[in-house]
Amino acid sequence: MSGIIGHTMYAILAAKAAREKKLPIAPAIQRHWTSYLAASYLGSDIQTLPEAICVDTGEEVGYGTVALANSPITGGPVKPWTLEFADRQYTPRDIHRFFYGRAHVAFGWSRDEASYSIPWDRLPDYFAAAARDAIELFGPGERKVAYLFGWIAHVVGDSLIKSVQPGITLNLLDGKYTPANRPIQDLVTFHEIGRKEFKLDWADLLADLADTPIEAIQTHYMRVARPRGALADKFPDGWTPQNELLLLSVLAENRRYQRIRNSRLLKQYALTKTDSGWQCDTQLSQQTGGLSYPEMVELADEANFRHALWQMGEAISRMFEQVIQREPLLEEVTPMHSPSWSEITDRWKAK
Repeated sequence: MSGIIGHTMYAILAAKAAREKKLPIAPAIQRHWTSYLAASYLGSDIQTLPEAICVDTGEEVGYGTVALANSPITGGPVKPWTLEFADRQYTPRDIHRFFYGRAHVAFGWSRDEASYSIPWDRLPDYFAAAARDAIELFGPGERKVAYLFGWIAHVVGDSLIKSVQPGITLNLLDGKYTPANRPIQDLVTFHEIGRKEFKLDWADLLADLADTPIEAIQTHYMRVARPRGALADKFPDGWTPQNELLLLSVLAENRRYQRIRNSRLLKQYALTKTDSGWQCDTQLSQQTGGLSYPEMVELADEANFRHALWQMGEAISRMFEQVIQREPLLEEVTPMHSPSWSEITDRWKAK
């Protein structure tokens, strides 16, 4: 699945599994829902930036590192977009090279930093060390812990859907994760599962995610900060504190541009009612080889797409469990009981 729709759904499913398993972090996730969901996308995908600028309109267009020959707004020419920071200009590819592997931990590193990649079997140790630091080094409150677990959901979800790690069974149209089947995954998730089954209001949800604050724990778990705490003790290599201010600038740009992308995504994913039923955006249909929206839904059902999503939620929640087993402090992130209305009524009855 592509982008924010897919990763948000993975995190929602993992949170449902965590609640079912009564994991101690589940209530904190629920209390800081938008921070958790924001981290499940913006906590990793630092390439959420414009790729170019439309020459005709001056608007930022595209998605960082995805080549764009013409403006999607006018069809006219585009010019490169760059981030200006400290008297230097950085392209989306520069930013990707500096930070993508650091956010995804297990894959995606540039060639000269590949040795800093964390093997899959050591990811629970890495996550647990970051969780301890979130609690001990970054001040009171649970929000940073919820954000951290949203990031974990992204790392696991991306690893599975991109076949970095086995665990997801899906053969939809032409494979598990391909340019042709990604519109099917997004549209079915957005409408059939998100809107119809889970009653999600995507417009409000996406707006909330883009407005969530940057958490200081992010530069730490990406090792783009001063080395300290359990994470530095267990994983002492690869820290680049000299790039922390640049990363913070990038994270702010991620949120700013996601606000722009939100309206475009909502428009692109919208369905139009026709005499032959609900139909999707023409460009998305063309990307699948010309499938109509009803045909996409049928293919997703035949491929048992919902079961693949169940596998995703289950796999992420298992990682949550492994992290909690390694870090006792997470057992203390327990529900704070709030009295029910009946309890309040009984306690506060007239005397």
